Amino acid sequence: MHVLLVEDDDLVASGLEAGLELHHCTVDRVRSARDARAALAQFECDVIILDLGLPDANGMALLSAWRQQGVTTPILVLTARDAVEDRVLGLETGADDYVLKPFELDELAARLNALVRRAAGRAVSEVCHGELLVYPDSGKVLLHGVPVTLSRRELALLGKLINARGAVLSEEQLKDGLYGMDTSVESNALNVHIHHLRRKLYRDVVITERGLGYRLGPPPDQPGSTP
Repeated sequence: MHVLLVEDDDLVASGLEAGLELHHCTVDRVRSARDARAALAQFECDVIILDLGLPDANGMALLSAWRQQGVTTPILVLTARDAVEDRVLGLETGADDYVLKPFELDELAARLNALVRRAAGRAVSEVCHGELLVYPDSGKVLLHGVPVTLSRRELALLGKLINARGAVLSEEQLKDGLYGMDTSVESNALNVHIHHLRRKLYRDVVITERGLGYRLGPPPDQPGSTP
């Protein structure tokens, strides 16, 4: 799961980044509304954590502007504003969830996973793809009942393909989900992760659509899939 974190408090942000990475998330952090707008124009993310007290704008105004512009990315508002009217306004303005500071990291991660799951049209956290079972919340993966250990980036790649529900994702879309604003990534890094997924799971788990991108392949037990 790729998270865009819009938070100007360095202490809160560093704790969130470290904690969410332990929950298998890729986190890009920005400090202002201006940088948040630039980031969202630069890459796609799965969910946004938005603080309302930004140094250059009211976070509620940024939320409203995004929704008016047609941004459909799930947004979780994270704020110390605990008045009922603030929570109601946030949800009516377009927030998908509203969490008060201080917060429990495990609960926040669960709420983020729930938002991404609903955006992908899934009602439950686990994904059953034939004999491939994926539990995005915990990072657990089973193939034919046997646990498979995936790295954070491999799990993120598999999650992007699963959530696309068979649609073809371009190389740039997948890179956004795995690396975000990280410009130090080597050019062949995505191909390396795809190779590892095919080796650890089965060859057809990722199908290459030449000239277009990649999509999730058939379940491992379906005719036509290759071990």
